[in-house]
Order: sequence, then C-alpha cells, then structure tokens
Amino acid sequence: MVAAVVLGPGSILTSSKVGATFGPVGIPFVLGAAILMIGMVALSARIGVIYEGSACDEIASRLGRWVSILIGGILFLLVAIFQSSNNIAVVAGLSPLIEMARGGESLTVGARIGVLVAFNAFVIFCLYRMRNLYGSVEKLMKLLIGFMVCAFLVNFVTAYLTPRDFEPVKPKNPGDLFALLGMIGTTFSVGGAFYQSYLVKEKGWGIRDAKRGLVDSVVSISVLGLVTLVILLTATRIFYGRPGGVTLAQVDDVARQLEPLFGAWAVVIFSLGILAGAFSSFLVNSMIGGTVMSDALGKGSKLSQNWPIHLTTTALLVGMVVAIFSLTIKDSTVYLITFAQALTVLGIPALVAALLYLGTRPELTGDRKVPRWILILGGVGFFTSCLLALRTALAVYEKLTS
Repeated sequence: MVAAVVLGPGSILTSSKVGATFGPVGIPFVLGAAILMIGMVALSARIGVIYEGSACDEIASRLGRWVSILIGGILFLLVAIFQSSNNIAVVAGLSPLIEMARGGESLTVGARIGVLVAFNAFVIFCLYRMRNLYGSVEKLMKLLIGFMVCAFLVNFVTAYLTPRDFEPVKPKNPGDLFALLGMIGTTFSVGGAFYQSYLVKEKGWGIRDAKRGLVDSVVSISVLGLVTLVILLTATRIFYGRPGGVTLAQVDDVARQLEPLFGAWAVVIFSLGILAGAFSSFLVNSMIGGTVMSDALGKGSKLSQNWPIHLTTTALLVGMVVAIFSLTIKDSTVYLITFAQALTVLGIPALVAALLYLGTRPELTGDRKVPRWILILGGVGFFTSCLLALRTALAVYEKLTS
C-alpha cells in the first residue's frame, strides 16, 4: 500500500520529465532516493511491531500531545498538497479519453471541475461503504501496481529495441529543477513511510513478524524504485537529446513515450495508467492524512473507527478544493503536478526526526532494538531531507519572486 501511494501520477510524470530533461543524470537520484526510502519504511515497520501503542500515541506519551498534533498536522498538510496533484492527474487522465469520445472537443474548466467533484464523491462513497476497508484497498492496490509494472516494463524493452528517429544532441538548457525535486520527493516519500507503522498494526503483526516486515519493505520499495527508473530511462530514450528540445506540458506529450509499444493507442493507454496511478495513490494518500491526524488528536488510528474515516474525507475535500483552484490558473498540467510534488519535500525533516526519535529510545533492547543499518540510513535520510527542504524553499522563493 505504501508503494501504491508513492507510485502515483506525480511519480510517473515527474520521472518522465526528469528523463526528458536530465537524461541519465537522473539515475543516481532515483537509486539514492529508493535506498533511503527502504531504510525509512523498514524503520517505520519496525516501530509498528516493537511498540504497543501507535506512533503518535507513543510520541504524545513521551513529548506531549502538542508534539503529536504538530507531527499529525504537518503530515495532513503534506497529504493535502499531494492530494491536489492526484486530483489534477485524475482530470489529466480522464480528459483525453473524454475528448476522444466527443470527437476531439476540449473540456471546459467547468466540466473538469465536475469530473473532480464526481470522482471524489465516488471515492468518499466507497470509503464509507467498504466493510473491510483495509483488506479491500490492499487487494486493489496490488492489482493496480501489477498493471503499471507490466505496462511500463514491456514498453521499456520495446523502446530500446526500436531505433531512434533522431540523432541525440546535448540539451542547451538545464533540466527542470522542480521535476527533479518532485521525483525525489515522491520516491523518498516519508509520509508514506510513516504510515507503514500503522499498516503493520492493521495487519496484526507483532515482534515475531519483524523480519517479515523487513522483507516486505525491501521488496515493495525496490519495485517502486525499479518502475520509477524504468519510466525515467524510457523517457530518456524517447525524449532526451531530441533536436529542438521537448516540452512536456500536457499528459498527451508525456504519453508519447508509450508509442514504441502502443502506437496510436499510446495516449489512451497512458491515460489509463495515469488513472490507475491516481486511484492507487488517491485513496491511500488521504487515508494516511486522516489516520495519522486522528491518532495525533487521540481519536483512534484504526480504519474501523469513525474519526480516521471522517478526517480521511476531510483530506479528500481539501485536496479537491486546492485542485479546483489550480485548474482556474492557466498553466501546464504537468508543471502544476511537479510543483505540488516538490512542495511535499518541505515537511519531510520533521517526520524523519519523529521516526528516528522512536527508533532510538534506550528501552529498546534485545529483539526490540532497531538494527544499526536501518538507523544509519535513517540518519542519512534526515540530513538529505533537510538539504532537500532548504533547496526546495529557495527554489519556491525564486519562482515566486521572478
């Protein structure tokens, strides 16, 4: 489920844009972010099985309820920003399909807003009607992740077996910094990692399942890193070094990377992939904000309880409102998504610090002690997140003042 929320439309679009503008330079950033994410998810899973209480409850009992509310509030805000990009991606994925059905007629802003409202209403309906919410969502996420993995892997092989229709030249302009920051932010998604401690409790795991949780973390995030790398390399093959450059402003532009396999159907297939990514990320992302915020307030952390469901609905509505506001601004869809993804980097240091605090308590001895390599990766992740947050803040300031 953590892999599903991370491998959303933002990850697909930002890695595509990084591949198109940075080319092979983006590879070490993907690998580094994936390794740090493995350490963070493993740390969070370990915290979930070694403590009796939930993460925010444990923080509240040691540092005070206000600290847990601060952590929950930061994560809820990140979820709202992230959710706005998911909403924009839903419109981006549905628009080409609807326009094709209407003979190429473009959707008005009002129609796009209507699509968003209808989609969110459907998700909220499912949220309240699903009796076994966790089990249902987990099965659906496995199906959607499998679909995306197969589609991008097969297309990757086809792209590299198909001769290029141009002679690559070195791009004159530097790559899009927001796309790079956004890709790192979606791959090294500490908000998703933080939620892993809640997911292992939903599964009923205890200290005896610690090794199982570690394997689960390594495999799922490795799959995430692999798919992100495959998308980046495919975009590098199709777009990087193209004479005259490329501008990936709309989903239709990005969809061209699927042409080696799907030809004229590339836009349709890519739109379906964006929708799969959006839906897989859509519900789980909002569940992260709702569950952790409810726990931070001391109102419960189980998906069978009312407060997590109500606050999940709130996260959905906030993300929808922000997205509707974004749709009224005349700008590129891909840029809005990558900008929102980059902003999520700003709150990461506080979440990493909270996980490291819980993972280094002196009472954790014997089987409950967190392995040193996980803590080392967590420490590297903390300093990396601080640098990313600082660079993102500077980039946002430069953008707003330019």
